[in-house]
Amino acid sequence: MKLFVGLGNPGREYEGHRHNVGFLAVERIARRWGLPPWRAKFQGRFTEGTLEGERVFLLEPQTYMNESGRSVAAAVRFWKLPFPDVVVFHDELDLAPGKVRVKLGGGVAGHNGLRSIAEQLGTAEFRRVRIGIGHPGHKDKVVSYVLSDFAKVERPWLERLLDALAEAAPLLARGDESGFMNKVTLLSRDPEAEARRQEQKAAQRAGPRAGAG
Repeated sequence: MKLFVGLGNPGREYEGHRHNVGFLAVERIARRWGLPPWRAKFQGRFTEGTLEGERVFLLEPQTYMNESGRSVAAAVRFWKLPFPDVVVFHDELDLAPGKVRVKLGGGVAGHNGLRSIAEQLGTAEFRRVRIGIGHPGHKDKVVSYVLSDFAKVERPWLERLLDALAEAAPLLARGDESGFMNKVTLLSRDPEAEARRQEQKAAQRAGPRAGAG
């Protein structure tokens, strides 16, 4: 049994922000697997169900990012969940856009949502699904960058990634992190870029044509 937590800020004005990609991820998971309608619980939005036989709870804290831990801690205490069974989906500045990594524990890298969860749980030993959004290039630009919408040019990779995260979610629910990351990578590839790579590989295998010179 896992608790999937999506991080973000509540309210329509924040819906498309890069900082809300955690919300977008768990919402796509809920939609893909036909989970029941979201309802208010644990100072957040909550739903539950099974992903290919694996029981999961999905939670979106509605406390704003900086207080996310209050919502998460309430759910963890209620179900007496082991901390490693808490899986937090969040935006990650230190990964290229569209890249995904799963890790257990570690620092919070200045992420206020992660910091709040670690403080409220009394430990950083929970899992994180780090969803790369890239870095604006200078620390002074970070706040405005994460609190702005994904650009139109970013939407194609974002949609592929959200679909891939949802499709691969049962692997994460059963604890197969490497299988989850491999499937996300495979499903989120840019089809045009992949076609170009295959063409290049074919050309390399063919080698120089006879008589060329």
